[in-house]
Amino acid sequence: MDMRGKDSQIDNIEFAVGDIARSKAFYGEVFGWTFTEFGPAYCEFTDGRLTGGFTPGTPRPGGALIILYAEDLAETQKRLEAAGAQITTPTFDFPGGSRFHFTDLDGYELAVWTER
Repeated sequence: MDMRGKDSQIDNIEFAVGDIARSKAFYGEVFGWTFTEFGPAYCEFTDGRLTGGFTPGTPRPGGALIILYAEDLAETQKRLEAAGAQITTPTFDFPGGSRFHFTDLDGYELAVWTER
């Protein structure tokens, strides 16, 4: 995936769902989304323009998790903290990259990721 020119842009939306298979069936039937499985705990979807994912869990207050892309994850975290954001999930690795979660000044949780 070529991420040049995407720094600081919304890149992904992640839904915590009670049942991945049920969510795939629903969004596939209603909107025609297609899916790529990444094991039992993550399924990527695409609507033909935007990608996102389903992960097991309790739906978040406020809705889906918005994920932004950053070329420099550490520098982005520093800027967020300086602006008053709270880091809610420290940086962790996953296949293909690293990410952390934060809450903004109104309490919305978002995440930022980067490729390895």
